[in-house]
Parts: sequence; structure tokens; C-alpha cells
Amino acid sequence: ASRLCLPGLCFLLQILNILLFAVFVRYSPESSSSLCSPQLNCSQRQQDSGFQQPRFQDVHLQLLLGFGLLVAFLTRYGPCSVAISILIISFTIQWAILIQGFLFSFFNGKIYVGAWSMFSADFCTAAILISIGAVLGRVNPVQMLLLALLEVILCTLNEYILLSLMGVSDSGCSLTVHTFGAYFGLMVSRTLHQPHMAKRKREEQQDMRHKPDVFAVVGTIYLWIFWPSFTSATTLHDSAEPWAVLNTYFSLVASTMATFILSPLLYEETVPRMVQIQDATLAGVAAMGMAGEMLVTPFGALIAGFLAGLISLLGFRFFTPVLGSRLKIQDTCGVHNVHGLPGILSALLGTLLTLLATADTFGDRLEIVFPLVAEGSRTAADQAFLQLCALPLTLLIAVLGGCLTGAILKTKVLRSPPDTRSLENTVLWEV
Repeated sequence: ASRLCLPGLCFLLQILNILLFAVFVRYSPESSSSLCSPQLNCSQRQQDSGFQQPRFQDVHLQLLLGFGLLVAFLTRYGPCSVAISILIISFTIQWAILIQGFLFSFFNGKIYVGAWSMFSADFCTAAILISIGAVLGRVNPVQMLLLALLEVILCTLNEYILLSLMGVSDSGCSLTVHTFGAYFGLMVSRTLHQPHMAKRKREEQQDMRHKPDVFAVVGTIYLWIFWPSFTSATTLHDSAEPWAVLNTYFSLVASTMATFILSPLLYEETVPRMVQIQDATLAGVAAMGMAGEMLVTPFGALIAGFLAGLISLLGFRFFTPVLGSRLKIQDTCGVHNVHGLPGILSALLGTLLTLLATADTFGDRLEIVFPLVAEGSRTAADQAFLQLCALPLTLLIAVLGGCLTGAILKTKVLRSPPDTRSLENTVLWEV
């Protein structure tokens, strides 16, 4: 019976997606402006003429290769975690297109989808993969699918409130992806906490010390190559894209330098391990989420990336033990230090930069980054206040949603047997 749980759930969810697509989803026509309700502001979500296939492929490669290899570091759980991540991506893209369509592009009883729909679904999928990184190795595939099912709804709701209702600028998704995904996963982990698993987690960490960081090497290279496209994928105008890309690269190099500076001071190794460089790389790009297209000088991106690299290392060294011992949060992939804290840093930096949003500092880009400020319907101070309010609101939705999801996943019918070796491939994967 346990062998049929995952295929059965996959069958039900896929049939549900097919039926919903058949009833509601249609391709958007070339002249989509006449079909879009003025209240939904769909003009930003239907830019199929600027599809830009290479960037579109970069985002998919980032999801499959970047995140896929990031979850492969557990010694006895690697192949299974990669396979399940592909399953989660396959389901979440379909489900996210539906949920986002109902909120953003639902008109005359239909959901009109295009290239931008796939972009948005990819970003939502990234948030789910970040959350799964916090509980990886301690949940079964059925629980992962249900987590994705519930989190997509809450993640899209958070995005709708921030971007459509509040008019927050978060092009690189530091709040809607990095911060939301990290703290949602952490609260699920806290709710699913099992004291008897602490010993097994320590054993797994000890076993990892003797494992070559091959996956970390390849994953880090893919992050360097493709994440600038990931950060700039939501930029609506080509004139704004180079800044987001360049700022991301500047942040990457600064966060990597911070790793080589601080790691020998915190650990015994004279040269940082590849996993630490990988974490610093992720922290650097997460710090450019909101601020990537706002920074008007390269040295600002260098400072932000350098701070993100320091925060990530200090978090792993000092804050992660507190999460485990005091707060009972087992963070398998360290998403709090890699995505959560850098995401908060990006939100605070974005708020500060919003205060400087004037025609003198931004020039013609003011209309691109802050259209409401450019047209005079909102002052820079008002925009900065909303940017700041978006952070606690995101944390609130993530925390409450994570607790609710964790409580559902903790039900007896979904849990694995208590004696299951949850960090080993033999539970879910035949080796």
C-alpha cells in the first residue's frame, strides 16, 4: 500500500491539472491588451513579443541543474532528492500557472497564459524548492507534493498582495521567492520537529565530511553562469536588464571574496570548502533580489554582496546551532543563512534605495522601476514605506502558512514510520 501512495497522488493531481487546464486555460492572443481587465494590470504579464528564448532557457536550467544539484549533497539521499526535485518541478509549474492565472490573468472565465506565465511559474517553483531544502531528508515524497500544493497558493497570494495591491518593486524576488521560501520551509521544519531525529542528523553530517563536494562544484558553476538571467528575467524593458545582470555579477564576486576572508577565521581549514563558496554565491545573488535594478553604482552591489557573504558564513557558524538547539528547527540545506537572511538584507537595502528614487538619481529608469513615483501618484517616501511593510507581511504569511502546512503534513496518515532511516536512499530509492 505504501508503494502506491506516491503514484496514486501523482495520478490524482495530474488529472486535476488536466481538467482545470481544459476548462480554464487558453493561450493569450497576440493582441492581449483587449482581453485584460484594467483592474488586474495584466500588461506586465503578457510580453510574449519579448520572449527572449535564451533567457527563458537559463531560468529552466537554473531550476533543474542549479537547485537539483544543491539538494544532492546528502551522502545517502542524493539520487532520490534529485529525482524528487524533478517531480516537484513538474507538478509545481502546472499548479502555479493555474493559481497565478486565477489571480493575475483571469478574464471572462478564462486564464490567458503566455511566456510570462511560465516565467512566473518558474519563480514560484524556486520558492518551493527553497522550502523543501529546509526539510530535505525528513519528509517523504507524498509530503513534499502536498507541501508544494499548499505553498503555491500562499506564495501566489503573497505575490499578489505585494506586487498588485501594494505596488512593491521586487523584480529579483528577494521577498516573494528567497525570504518567503526560506521562512515557510523553516516553520514547516519546526512543526515537523522530531527529537529522535537529531542524532541521525549528526551522523549524516559526520558522514558528509568524507564525501567529495563534486555536486557542490558543478552546482556552483551553474549558479555563476545562469543566476544573473534568473535575477533579471522579470525585467520588463531591455534597457533595464544590464543593470540587474551587472549588479548580480558584482555581488557574486564580492560574496565569494568574503568567503575566502572569513572562512579561515571561523573554521580550521585554510581554504574554504566548495560548499561554503556555493552558499556564499547563493547569498550574493539573493541580496540582489529587490535591489538589483535599483543600484545605480557598481560599488553598491559590491558592498551588498560582501555583506551577504559575511552574513551567510556567520549565520552558519553561530546562528544555525541556536536554531537547532533552542528553536528546534532542523535546517537541512541551511536555507536561513543562504536565502532568508540575504533576502531580508535585500529588502532593507531596497527600502533605503527607494528613498533615493528621484529623477536626478534614476533618470529615465525611474518610470521603469517605480512607475507610480514617476507619474506623481506616490512619493518616494510612501513607496519606501510600502517596500518596508512588505517584509513583515511576507514573514507573517510565510510563518503562518508554514505552521499550517507543517500541521497538515504531521498527521499520522502522512508520516513515515518512526524507525525509518529518513536520510537514506533505501527508504525511497532502490540503490
